[in-house]
Amino acid sequence: MAPFATGTDTPHSIDEQDTSNASTITVLASTRAVIEDRLTEATIVISMNTGKITSIFHSVLPASSFPAGTPYTDYSPHVLLPGLVDAHVHLNEPGRTEWEGFWTGTRAAAFGGVTTVVDMPLNAIPPTTTVANLEEKKAAAQGQCWVDVGFYGGIIPGNVQDLKPLVKAGVRGFKGFMIDSGVEEFPAVSSTDIAAVFKELADEPTTVMFHAEMIPPITASVGDDVQWSLPPLEPTGPLEKYQTFLDSRPSSFETYAILEILSMAHLAPNLPLHVVHLSAIEAIPMIREARAKGVKITTETCFHYLSLAAEHIQEGDTRHKCCPPIREQSNQDGLWQELLNLDDSIVKTVVSDHSPCTPNLKLLPSHVPGAEGGLKAGCSSDQGKGDFFGAWGGISSVGLGISILWTEAMRRSLSVDDTIRNIARWCCVNTAQQVGLERQKGMLKVGMDGDVAVFDEEAEFEVQADSMLFRNKCSPYQGKTLKGVVKDTWLRGRKIHSRETGFLEKTGPRGTLLLEPRVRTQ
Repeated sequence: MAPFATGTDTPHSIDEQDTSNASTITVLASTRAVIEDRLTEATIVISMNTGKITSIFHSVLPASSFPAGTPYTDYSPHVLLPGLVDAHVHLNEPGRTEWEGFWTGTRAAAFGGVTTVVDMPLNAIPPTTTVANLEEKKAAAQGQCWVDVGFYGGIIPGNVQDLKPLVKAGVRGFKGFMIDSGVEEFPAVSSTDIAAVFKELADEPTTVMFHAEMIPPITASVGDDVQWSLPPLEPTGPLEKYQTFLDSRPSSFETYAILEILSMAHLAPNLPLHVVHLSAIEAIPMIREARAKGVKITTETCFHYLSLAAEHIQEGDTRHKCCPPIREQSNQDGLWQELLNLDDSIVKTVVSDHSPCTPNLKLLPSHVPGAEGGLKAGCSSDQGKGDFFGAWGGISSVGLGISILWTEAMRRSLSVDDTIRNIARWCCVNTAQQVGLERQKGMLKVGMDGDVAVFDEEAEFEVQADSMLFRNKCSPYQGKTLKGVVKDTWLRGRKIHSRETGFLEKTGPRGTLLLEPRVRTQ
């Protein structure tokens, strides 16, 4: 018998109805597993008492190597990946649960191998801008989370005094908007606000993140008017044309905002900074230059920027509206080029930025899948529908990310083995590090949580309602065929979802809230 930690000298058998006689370990094996950036054979032993990985063998051991009755699954030839960490999700509860909620959002995550999500501070009411508001969010999440959930704090004008208490309360970082957020309870911050935040958090174990868009000044004295979300010019064409919307949010919005962040970075040289959902490739050189000068700044991009392109967005299909916008194919190609520049890339993570709403807020015309109202519902016209300026901006995709990324990588004829390792890096290792969970999440390693996504890179599926488990089935991916399927999702050694049998409803949600305060790392 192979050496391993069972916690007992006596073999046990599993009885699903009587957990008192359950085995103290679970064993997962495969000829292909990502173990600390290597694709190798592996047998992974997970303690059922702690949920931690206790042993990893770099070969596929047979079930006979373990006590009789030990739960054992050989997933060969499928890939064992660390459970994904989606570090940018809007769950919207409490306050806007008709948009999304902990129950539906975390089930959608588990479907796609995501075992940890980090909830953004806005679109819930109240936003996570004070400890009291965080407590409301914690209360709303209790008993509803199918995966582990962390929370970001929010930066808004006037809440500087609330930031350190939020750090102590366990938020994974902070986010502020440099342009109108679209919801009145989460206003944009000015440069004066940002400077005060940098000084307040300069020595705290946290990360400060920004939605980095600002309207560049037309004159030298426009002041904070650059934060307004509506451009100062007339639209360049019909509001139903995607190009009209794209023209209204040029790449200069992103580059100007990022330059503003970099101009103040000296106020807190040890404070990690982060640009969320980077879209414009024009920002890459300036961030690389800043990093070379010692500025602690990283960026993320999103599945939609890596897979969708402006040229292919049909008139009125507002499912594609988000801010910053989906740009041209050449921009998408540039993001991939940067992402694959592994040694020097400024884009460290890939996330969903799952930002749902009810279908009526998307103003979808009747011919677009997911529409409410319009001709198909018996209305006489689609008047007012398909307006990219009036529609809510956000892409729904939580739980679809690994398949989106894999499909696009294979379309680009990238190496299978390299892509598997890269996905683990972009969506597991680096996202866990971004939110201060690198000692617990993101890697298959002894001492880490036994979170595993079992990935079948050959399987395909068409995105329809049964694979969009988020609350509102309104996504630009509907009807698309994606390659790469997560067969099973394991959270701390327990299977929470199977593509074949669904959720283990008898056990119910097993997710926990990740509120252990961060520790400063070098």
